[in-house]
Amino acid sequence: MNNLLFNLALAVVPVVLAITLHEAAHGYAALALGDTTAKDAGRLSLNPIKHIDRVGTILLPGFLLISQLLLPPHKVFFMFGWAKPVPVSAWKFRDPRRGMAIVATAGPLMNFFLAWLAALLMPMAEFPTFTQQVVQQFLIYFMLCNIVLGLFNLLPIPPLDGGRIAVGLLPLGLAKVWARLERAGILVVLLVVFVLPRLIGFNPVEQALDRILPWAFRTLFWLAGHDVNGLDGNII
Repeated sequence: MNNLLFNLALAVVPVVLAITLHEAAHGYAALALGDTTAKDAGRLSLNPIKHIDRVGTILLPGFLLISQLLLPPHKVFFMFGWAKPVPVSAWKFRDPRRGMAIVATAGPLMNFFLAWLAALLMPMAEFPTFTQQVVQQFLIYFMLCNIVLGLFNLLPIPPLDGGRIAVGLLPLGLAKVWARLERAGILVVLLVVFVLPRLIGFNPVEQALDRILPWAFRTLFWLAGHDVNGLDGNII
């Protein structure tokens, strides 16, 4: 039971923190550009409850979590979800398209910053104590959640942040066409990133993450001042 609760906390807490601070970053970026919509709606908050989406934050992650813990090997290997989007009124920006692109960029940047902070706090003792091992395990998963969330959101598919960044950078005519994809919402993302790869037997996103994640971990540890040459291969 204790091991189950530990795995539960290890899986849930980092995801909730990563998603909450990701959404808060969008709101604060919009506020800095002159849009008070999120502030007026009470969404400029670090309280996770303010950002909960019943499907994306509770039902889907809960199903993935419980199914993985109940089935062998009783460990959590994959989590996916989303929070309730922070409201943004793009028309309040001096340049709505560029403003939305900046606001969209703030979320992934926050995730990468959090991953770097976790690397700074990482205990790197050669023979860690039990407490250090627990902290290390939590911070590794926290780094993983933030790196994956940040990279995933940079995919140029609306309504992900990368899609909104693309709309802000593309020529106006092409940007209008690309922005229409957002009407289908998260269903497009689920189809392209999760369903289609299962049908064709190849997942380019998963393959890319397998290549990028080790490099991202080593880079963050290096930026945090750790000796990456002496890192245990199991840590990365």
